Amino acid sequence: MDVLAVGETMVVVTPEAGGRLASGSRYLLRPGGAESNVAALLARLGHKAAWASALGADPLGDLVLDDLGRHGVDVSLVRRDGQRPTAVYFKDPTPAGTRVYYYRGGSAASAISLADIAHWSAQPARLVHVSGITAALSEQTREATRALVRGSGLVSFDVNHRPQLWHGDAPEVLLDLAQDSDIVFVGRDEAEALWGTTDAESVRALLDRPRYLVVKDAAIEAVSFTPTGVHRVPSAEVDVVDVVGAGDAFAAGWLSGFLDDRDETTRLRLGHYAAARVLESPSDFADLPPATEIVAGL
Repeated sequence: MDVLAVGETMVVVTPEAGGRLASGSRYLLRPGGAESNVAALLARLGHKAAWASALGADPLGDLVLDDLGRHGVDVSLVRRDGQRPTAVYFKDPTPAGTRVYYYRGGSAASAISLADIAHWSAQPARLVHVSGITAALSEQTREATRALVRGSGLVSFDVNHRPQLWHGDAPEVLLDLAQDSDIVFVGRDEAEALWGTTDAESVRALLDRPRYLVVKDAAIEAVSFTPTGVHRVPSAEVDVVDVVGAGDAFAAGWLSGFLDDRDETTRLRLGHYAAARVLESPSDFADLPPATEIVAGL
């Protein structure tokens, strides 16, 4: 496989267009998880992508597997847990932005173990993708994430800081995980909140060990620090519907270009393209064409 993505996926409960999280609204159920988003988008872009995690032995777990399978993601490594449930989160679209409510305590994925990591890491893949979310779920998953990024393979790490999941030690833990990874994605504002950095260059000064560092500055630009130098590509103008999932889409676009050995400017443009399509969607997924078609039109 090209990519093995590891991390929790929940079921997202979203009001239909124009609705709020209230009685009388109609709702859609779909999978939602940073790493599985990356896997599904990479599959749409034409790559062989797998997702590994733990799900409850419940109908919500079935929904996640069925949906990701339809997108072409290999889900054969997923472990089903008969004692713990599949997690759920709810979106509440408001005029001031979408609020999100998580119900993931004690979920099946919060019990991902070192044994799981050993099994999944033994599978042949060109690179493994994980995010900081997994490290925040429990002490057990934190150790599992450390083992994953310190393994022998090529690791892509999205910082993906979720403040509501942490208890004060996020800056230290996420810094260590990023420094131990080969490819790192982080938002400029996210890095500022975590580590007090002010711009892409100060992020690079702090995160000096990853071979590739991509700093996303929302609607302004993306900056990458690579063995070939520093590269900057402005963000596209987009009519934003929902920001959730845009970072995952950017990572998928960039990783697609990396896997296809495209030049760095094209990788960043692919990232912007995928992120823009998700920003224009009410969900955290977009039905992307193959990467070859996108690149032909860039």
